[in-house]
Amino acid sequence: MSQREVLTWEGYGVAVRALAQSVADSGFVPDVVLGIARGGLIPAGSLAYALDCKNLFTMNVEFYTGVGTTLPAPQLLPPFLDLEELRDVSVLVVDDVADSGRTLELVVNACRDHAAEVHSAVIYEKPRSVIAPDYAWKLTDLWIHFPWSSEPPVTPRSGVLDA
Repeated sequence: MSQREVLTWEGYGVAVRALAQSVADSGFVPDVVLGIARGGLIPAGSLAYALDCKNLFTMNVEFYTGVGTTLPAPQLLPPFLDLEELRDVSVLVVDDVADSGRTLELVVNACRDHAAEVHSAVIYEKPRSVIAPDYAWKLTDLWIHFPWSSEPPVTPRSGVLDA
């Protein structure tokens, strides 16, 4: 098995605070934090709290179908965000990783047509990303195990009740 980047919950706490500090130090103050579902939802919520931004939006995008396998292009999924809601506001687009960068690029470009200002933040940036995020905690070329997606999905236990 190839080497992997493993982010623990404790490491995530360090990463998101450092990422928030980078945003704050840059002088950018978002009116809206927009998380790319699913991987960007947890970082987006954390950054919204850290930056004291109460407006949190999401966009659903499907691209990765497995480890290293993707659709031909990222696809927006319903429910669709009314981009007019972004008119004349500053938006921080957040995802967990800019791997190919195509998902982040799709969402940033969609927002740029409406928002006054758009910046992007990711925990990890990969060297091959087609878009350079404005803020990234760490550069890596490894596959990443995030604490929220490393375990298999929970399924019902047949006939077992927890007390």
